[in-house]
Amino acid sequence: MTNEKILSLKKHYHDTLFSDVVPFWMGSDLIDKEYGGFITSVDREGKSYNDDKSVWFQGRCLWTFSKLCNTYGRREEWAAAADSGAKFIREHCIDTDGRMFFTVTRDGKPLRKRRYFFSESFLVVGFAEYYLLRGNREDLELATKYFDFMYSMYLDPAADPFKITPKENAEVRPLHSNTNPMVLVSSAQTLRRITGNKEYYDGIIARIVSDMMTLHYKEELKCVLETVYSDGTILDNPTGRTINPGHSIENSWFLMNAAINTGDKELLKKALNILDWSLDIGWDEQHGGIYYFRDVYGRPCEQLEHDMKLWWVHNEALIATLLAARLTGEEKYERWYDKLHDYCFSHFTDKELGEWYGYLHRDGTVSHEQKGSLWKGPYHLLRCLILCEQMLGAWAEGKEIPQLL
Repeated sequence: MTNEKILSLKKHYHDTLFSDVVPFWMGSDLIDKEYGGFITSVDREGKSYNDDKSVWFQGRCLWTFSKLCNTYGRREEWAAAADSGAKFIREHCIDTDGRMFFTVTRDGKPLRKRRYFFSESFLVVGFAEYYLLRGNREDLELATKYFDFMYSMYLDPAADPFKITPKENAEVRPLHSNTNPMVLVSSAQTLRRITGNKEYYDGIIARIVSDMMTLHYKEELKCVLETVYSDGTILDNPTGRTINPGHSIENSWFLMNAAINTGDKELLKKALNILDWSLDIGWDEQHGGIYYFRDVYGRPCEQLEHDMKLWWVHNEALIATLLAARLTGEEKYERWYDKLHDYCFSHFTDKELGEWYGYLHRDGTVSHEQKGSLWKGPYHLLRCLILCEQMLGAWAEGKEIPQLL
């Protein structure tokens, strides 16, 4: 990649971030001035259409506004938004058993809990980044406490105080999901960077990555399976055959980042394999873009949205291909990156009102016009823009790849 191209792309991401995406959210109903926290369900113009609050997004938005301050300099409106999110999480998002809710009302009354510890994972990364912003030790202690809490439940599901039963009878069908180790690896890397406790978190990352590679990484099939039997064998039904290219691509750059930090060449090779396989099976040759779900054997997918194109999948693919291009110098990754960049900025962007549409039909036409929901808000796209700009800036200056998590 030429230096001229690198600098042009860096400017593009910076301008998109500060002339488009951040202004959209700051001018929207996102920041709840009355009750605190964040309302992410906003329409195309940024107006709230559902004021229930996603607990995932309380942590994600805490990360976003803290990260903006820590990367570009503190602005009072960003710092105040982070403060509001941190306070709302502490006061309204944690149940008496220590587990977190999935959704709450606008004023913080509990609505729903789920078996997964994803709400906890976003608390971890949010409060860790917030610690760098405000410097309060109790924020870092909360993040490390919840990471250890998650890890204990991963090692022993009986340690979960919620005591919720699995989706299916585990005695008949004991399953292992790749999403739990995925969020643990990313959270551990964030804490590794912020605490400096390299030995502790490297040990945990190695343990979790071993599970991922032993159970879910299928070299003979050239894929990563989302769900397998607990011993790694394949469950031959639609659940067991499901590939989520977006998750696998996101995981690939998590693992690339881990390999950079530890110098693990074998892990780097496998991370690049995951990226290659996921792009190959995920890319829609007819219409462009990456499918949401695929079946490893090409059999029917049960998910009705399987052929849709989602914003976050393409955000992760931009990060992963750019990182791979810088790491390897291989032209194939630059070609993939260029193809993805062109697709994203010609299909997802709302050139009139700002931000990105989240959901496209297979042919690239817009399916849903809202800019946020309980699932979409200022996280994946902003993280993509921030990290890509950082990588391109380091590349232009001949510096080492920055830590991405």
